[in-house]
Amino acid sequence: MSENFEIRREVVLNATPEDVFAAVTSGTGGWMFPSELDPGVGSEGPDDPTVVAWEPPRKFAVRQEGPDGWFNALEYLIEARDGGTAALRYVHSGIFTDDWDAQYDGADKHTTFYLHSLGQYVQYFAGRAATYITTGGPEASTGPGAMAALRGALGLTDTSATDDTVSVDVPGFGTVDGVVDYLTPHFIGIRTDDALYRFYGRNAFGGTVDAAHHLFAVGVDQEKSQDAWKSWLDNVFA
Repeated sequence: MSENFEIRREVVLNATPEDVFAAVTSGTGGWMFPSELDPGVGSEGPDDPTVVAWEPPRKFAVRQEGPDGWFNALEYLIEARDGGTAALRYVHSGIFTDDWDAQYDGADKHTTFYLHSLGQYVQYFAGRAATYITTGGPEASTGPGAMAALRGALGLTDTSATDDTVSVDVPGFGTVDGVVDYLTPHFIGIRTDDALYRFYGRNAFGGTVDAAHHLFAVGVDQEKSQDAWKSWLDNVFA
């Protein structure tokens, strides 16, 4: 049974409205997955996104529509605040077609993590191009203890907290030396001087433990990096 949902957030970001607007409209994968959005260009088909509001640096909105009234819509409202900061009001609305409670819970928790990553991006990497890599964990990562195994592989313990430092060797990629910038039962974020490393415990929502990283160093080999992280995840859950 289809049912409407709406997720709202308001966050204050250490960036100007111009930097925030650029980040949410660039679609380059600096803080979330890449997307292709062009102001003034309509959708190519019924399921493609359409920009419905483009008012830099104050408002951006996009909407997808599908059969039987299905839709998915994102709205960003940005206001300048004192001290060179900006307030972002974010609304994600749409229709879930099945298992409403699980889908809403997953989307709600992902939203908090995504907006945190946006804050990290505009504060530390604003305007920098990213190489985006993503890989899903193996079937073994669907179990209830999967995130505990991941935390162990990252050198995190039950007493670990944000701002702790970590060092992880990933064969074929290199050593990741960074700081924990996000840590909940379902998500882990690590920030280095040239990357945002993100881990998603989607096993809690019927999926696998996944990795999606935003790499800002010049000359990153996307395919090689993705293969290395896939092998690393596979080994964590072997």
